[in-house]
This record gives sequence, C-alpha cells and structure tokens, in this order.
Amino acid sequence: MHVCGMVIPVPEDRLEDYRQWAEASAAFFREYGCLEIVESWEDLVPEGRQTDFRKAVAALPGEKVVFTWQVWPDKAFLEAAEARMHEDPRMESAEAPPFDASRLILGAFSPLVVMGRP
Repeated sequence: MHVCGMVIPVPEDRLEDYRQWAEASAAFFREYGCLEIVESWEDLVPEGRQTDFRKAVAALPGEKVVFTWQVWPDKAFLEAAEARMHEDPRMESAEAPPFDASRLILGAFSPLVVMGRP
C-alpha cells in the first residue's frame, strides 16, 4: 500500500465545484488503478500556535481546508500509473481546479501502521 495525501485551500463558496472536480478526478484515478480516495471538507481545524492546516496552505478568509488521500497498491504501481496518466490527453484538457493549486501540499507515504484494512 502507498498513500498520497494532500491539504488544499478551497473557497468556501466553491464546495459544489470542488465536489464535482473531485468526483471526476477520482474516476480518472480509478481507471489507472487507484484503490481508494477520500475527500474531506474542513469541519474542525483548530488554530495552532506555530503551525496548523490553515497556515500550512496559507488559507485566506473564506477558504476551507480539504484533507484528501489516495490509496495505491504500492509505490512502483503509483509511479507507473503517474507516467501513464501524464501521457493521457485528458490531463491536458482537464478542467482547472476550483482552488489555488500553488498552495496545495502533496506528499506520498509508505504506511507504518494500518488498522482496519487487510
């Protein structure tokens, strides 16, 4: 298992636009073998003294934080899928995301402990 996680600032009034964009993206990733995607809209993001999710993405007033992750079979599978996805012409014609992608935080991780999955 390999997990890609993102933290994304999204304008609060673009929730439905984001949902539609995320659903279309999830269908695309599924075609390339993504096992699971969870898109989570901010419910409770406390202000930290030094850092927090909002500070991490420089969230502006009126923006909510999305925390999302993708589960892939393994790192090599994800790397191969990414290479194929970037060759897919739909990547060039994809609709622009309804958020400032320059402030998105992305990381890929190898799980240390997993509970609730085989």
